[in-house]
Amino acid sequence: MQYRHLTQDEINADLFAHFQRHQEVRRCWRKIEGRWMLIDHPFVEEWSREDYAFLVECLQNTLRTGGGVMGAFEDGLLKGFASVETRPLGSRGQYLQLSALHVSSDCRGAGTGRVLFGMAAEKARALGAERLYISGHSAEETQAFYQAMGCQEAEEYDDALHAAEPCDCQLEFIL
Repeated sequence: MQYRHLTQDEINADLFAHFQRHQEVRRCWRKIEGRWMLIDHPFVEEWSREDYAFLVECLQNTLRTGGGVMGAFEDGLLKGFASVETRPLGSRGQYLQLSALHVSSDCRGAGTGRVLFGMAAEKARALGAERLYISGHSAEETQAFYQAMGCQEAEEYDDALHAAEPCDCQLEFIL
């Protein structure tokens, strides 16, 4: 796997032609009456053409506003990506958002996510952040990954991100 920062020009729909955003979820974490509980909540998540088009717009905006987009490539094909935004979050502006971290379903479990997470953390440090803010998918496997990376529940929730994805787990990673 080859890892590198992406440029504005290469972020387009064709970049994602071989990327498989497929996740079969069985259980999810939910905060119920102040306690985290793992509940049965089976569904399949698969991105549509419209989802990829929106992703391209978002990632291009990330670069336009000074953030970073990192990619993992196998034989020249994108197999994972991460992005870090530049808008400070938190009462002291201590957070920068890890806005995306995805690994193609055909490449999961090989350490690609770990490398991309490290690259994103390094980018956030370079941009002056004290912590990464992550509004992470609540799937059991996704949360196990973030826990393995050393993430914990965010001390401060970002109201807008929490409202946009109320089932996501609001996390932080100290840089």
